[in-house]
Amino acid sequence: MGHPVVQVDHLTKSFNGFVAVNDLSFSIEEGEILGLLGPNGAGKTTLIQMLLGLITPTAGEIRILGLDLKRRREEILSQVNFSSTYISMPTSLTLRENLTVFAKLYGIKNPERRIDELLDIFEIKRLKNTITRHLSSGQLTRLSLVKALLNRPKVLFLDEPTASLDPDIADKTRRLLRAIRDQSRLTLLYTSHNMKEMEEISDRILFLHQGRFLASGTPAEILSLFAERNLEDVFLKVARGNRTTDRPKDQV
Repeated sequence: MGHPVVQVDHLTKSFNGFVAVNDLSFSIEEGEILGLLGPNGAGKTTLIQMLLGLITPTAGEIRILGLDLKRRREEILSQVNFSSTYISMPTSLTLRENLTVFAKLYGIKNPERRIDELLDIFEIKRLKNTITRHLSSGQLTRLSLVKALLNRPKVLFLDEPTASLDPDIADKTRRLLRAIRDQSRLTLLYTSHNMKEMEEISDRILFLHQGRFLASGTPAEILSLFAERNLEDVFLKVARGNRTTDRPKDQV
């Protein structure tokens, strides 16, 4: 393997004495889809916010694309993007207007062509001139994914990107993301509460629990470690406090 695209060393974040992320170390290789799994409150969102430089770690270091996030955040973020079902855009603008604003912020050449290309891929080009507040939740999710791919990122952080999509569009979205990964060596960090989706899309999974990594490995390795048939059963076992492994998994 080459150098990691994302390298996290001993990352910790505390809020008024509460440790949300506790001494995490891990890496993500170029072209890898890394699934970040864990119950609500496990620290997933806090971790992603630190990876984006939105909040400052209490301790530890983050390197993305070989660069120190603390010192070179602007340079890093020009090659990174993020999408979440829970992030909204200005509702009074049309799809085209919203995406044009972001395209200009990203310094994209021929933005209209890139916007049309992605709208077509996500099957919402017919809505190009629709006011954003008139979109359904699934259409808004696809708009967020289009925004996240505008700058052809090398690293993409996705927080429950298919949560509002119907099964057909969710499946098409996963296939599209894998195809982009295969074509461009895009590196993805992916969170979802859809356990079947996590098994399907992830090359490797990090299971986060109470701010620490409980387990890591391929989906098959995680199932073997917990002696379960699927990730949903693993998730329920951890969320309900019935853990069957005490193996330390902090350094992954």
